[in-house]
Amino acid sequence: MKNKTSVVPREGEAQPSRCPDNSAFKQQRLPAWKPQLTIASVLSSFFLTGAFCLTVGVCLVLSANSVREVQIDYSDKCSDCSKLRENSSNWNKECHCSINFTLKEDILGDVFMYYGLQNFYQNHRRYAKSRSDAQLLGRNVNIQRSYCAPFSTYRNGTPMAPCGAIANSMFNDTIDLFYNYNSSMIQVPLLKTGNSWWTDKNVKFRNPESSNLSAAFAGTARPPYWQKPAYLLDEEDERNNGYVNDDFIIWMRVSAFATFRNLYRRLRCVRRFTEGLPAGNYTFQISYNFPVTKFKGRKYVILSTVVWSGGSNPFLGIAYMVSGTAATLAGFVITGIHLKLRKKKTYFQKQ
Repeated sequence: MKNKTSVVPREGEAQPSRCPDNSAFKQQRLPAWKPQLTIASVLSSFFLTGAFCLTVGVCLVLSANSVREVQIDYSDKCSDCSKLRENSSNWNKECHCSINFTLKEDILGDVFMYYGLQNFYQNHRRYAKSRSDAQLLGRNVNIQRSYCAPFSTYRNGTPMAPCGAIANSMFNDTIDLFYNYNSSMIQVPLLKTGNSWWTDKNVKFRNPESSNLSAAFAGTARPPYWQKPAYLLDEEDERNNGYVNDDFIIWMRVSAFATFRNLYRRLRCVRRFTEGLPAGNYTFQISYNFPVTKFKGRKYVILSTVVWSGGSNPFLGIAYMVSGTAATLAGFVITGIHLKLRKKKTYFQKQ
């Protein structure tokens, strides 16, 4: 190998310069906007920001308060079913309960039905990771290499479809709404489909490719807490089965908080319910399957309308109002400091 020798400049020779080129870019002489902060510009920005945030906040709060909502806690009203579900050996036994309530005023417009859960922590790291996205895309994958364990395979090696703790704990109460009219019960028409996001239905969730959905799930078994396999989730609509079932897709979108609500059904505006839900007596008939006693949870069913800003959550409006108030107060504080310093400056100039 040849030894590398460094070239030493001789005496009198000019050494290469390490300074950057004398250009506008490298010497930072490019034209730039250099704002001169004056008291007028600073105060105007604070007061305008405060006025904007306060205006938007008031509009959002008023909009959220205009939402019509009925919330019913049926955790204790279905106490017999709750005691039955405390024993896991009764998983295959049916239990039904009815809850009567009255609407004093009409709920006009689009009406949405939600189910709500309290004290159910979906934000646990191991719970949120317990799924196989490749399986939910309809691919034939080895789920033992996924994060689904211990809900991946049975002892005999049969894989679960779908796998994971999220899918296994899917909310499976059945809720029907009836309108009591002239001593007869009219079932309120509700829509099961069209409740999930387009990206979920067409991008994130797909069924295995097969002419027969039951054949596509051959060689797999339902999760332990499910009462029926994935290809029979909706026996009335074949297109709403498997991994593209709307209820399943919505449940797989985990919540960040322990108390949350998920969209369950939408009112179908036909016949007596063209304009919404008329005032009168109603009955919820519930098939109670989802136990909540062991984790001290609560279950709700909610009927609600929506407005241009969303549902009945005033948090965003309150946040805008707090920000606007803070900006306005900061503007007044800066104004007071400026007037105080200006008086001192005037005083010393006269001296």
